[in-house]
This record gives sequence, C-alpha cells and structure tokens, in this order.
Amino acid sequence: MTSKIPSANGRISIAPSILSADLWQLGNEVGRMEKAGADWLHVDIMDGHFVPNLSFGPALVRSLSGKTTLPLDVHLMVENPIPFLEPFTKAGADLLTVHAEANGNLSDALAQIHRLGVKAGVSIKPQTDPQVIAPVLDQVDLILIMSVHPGFGGQSFLPDSPQRIEQVRKLIQSCNRPIWLEVDGGINIQTAHLVVQAGANALVAGNAIFSAEDPVLALNQIRQAVSGK
Repeated sequence: MTSKIPSANGRISIAPSILSADLWQLGNEVGRMEKAGADWLHVDIMDGHFVPNLSFGPALVRSLSGKTTLPLDVHLMVENPIPFLEPFTKAGADLLTVHAEANGNLSDALAQIHRLGVKAGVSIKPQTDPQVIAPVLDQVDLILIMSVHPGFGGQSFLPDSPQRIEQVRKLIQSCNRPIWLEVDGGINIQTAHLVVQAGANALVAGNAIFSAEDPVLALNQIRQAVSGK
C-alpha cells in the first residue's frame, strides 16, 4: 500500500475531523469537504480505555477509503496500539498516529507501521514533555500535538499550546527531516493563525467546521486565516 499523504512541504494542510461530523450525513459531509479543498480527513479512533470515549473502527475507515479521494489521517487514541495497526492499514488508512503515552514500545509500533507501508505519526497529550519524542524522530513522518485533552470534540484550545508547538518545531529542525507538525484541538479561525505562527503545518479542525452554519465557508475561512489571503 502507498500512502496518499505527501512528505511535509511548505503548504499548510487542513484535515477536517469526522468526529464532529453529522454521521447520518457522513457521505455528504465528506463530499463537501472534498469540494471545499480539504487536504486530508482526520479519523479519531478511541477504545474507551486510553480515553474515556468510544468512536470508530476499521469498517468506517474501509467505507471512507472506498468513497473518498482524500487521504485518511487515522489517530489511534488506544491503550495498546499494536493490534490495531494491521486492521486499520488494510482498511485504507494512509497515516497511523500512535500515542507516546500508550502501552508497549513506541519504536516497535512505528517500525511496524512502516512495514505495513503507510506513514507513521506520534502524538503527545498536553501534559506530556515534548522531549519524549526525541528518540523516535528518525521514525516519524508526523508529530501530532494535542491542544486539548483527548477524548471529546468541542473543547477549548489550551493557551500553552503555542509554546509546546515551538518546542517540537525546534526538535524537527534539529533532525533535518521533513516531518509534518500537526495540531488537534480547539482549532478555529483565531487559533489556527497562532499554531501556524508557532510552527505547525497541519491543522485538524472538527467542531469549527462541522458545527458551522456553512462548513465549506468555515474551512475556507481557516485556510484564509493561515495563508494571509
């Protein structure tokens, strides 16, 4: 399998999070995001243990993979990621992100993701020291900074997030590799500019897009906020 997510480049990528979408209308919602120019779809997978919520499984990813041209950015908020890697890869994930705080050996999980033929990401919760990801910088294609406490959509952006993003951007610069720096949580027109200014180049937005009266307009406004146009 070949991932549809490109190597990190100068473009700011926007990934609507379907956790906030109207699941009754999911096909229509995804189609609107394609037409609006979304770069990826963000899919949050929750096991009810690592975070106090349950969400989607491989069947939903398989359905999306067969219907949309957008790359699928799958975020595994699960206690034991290893058993999830192959099922979600086979379902059509283009990128699998695991948490540094999850059980098991992080390096082994990232290596397995690459063996499965997709891009690998690592995420950290707001209370986690960004330095914990330094040992795996040579294994990741994306680093995901949570700017809310993971588990539920619609939370407010944590004010210390830009400082954490700056720390991670410095780590990326130190290893001289093209790594995406993604931010998830409370992203809207106001906060999008802050995180890009701090060094992010991939933004996950859920509630700000799908709860808006016009989701297409909301996505375009976020893009304008970070492009300066």
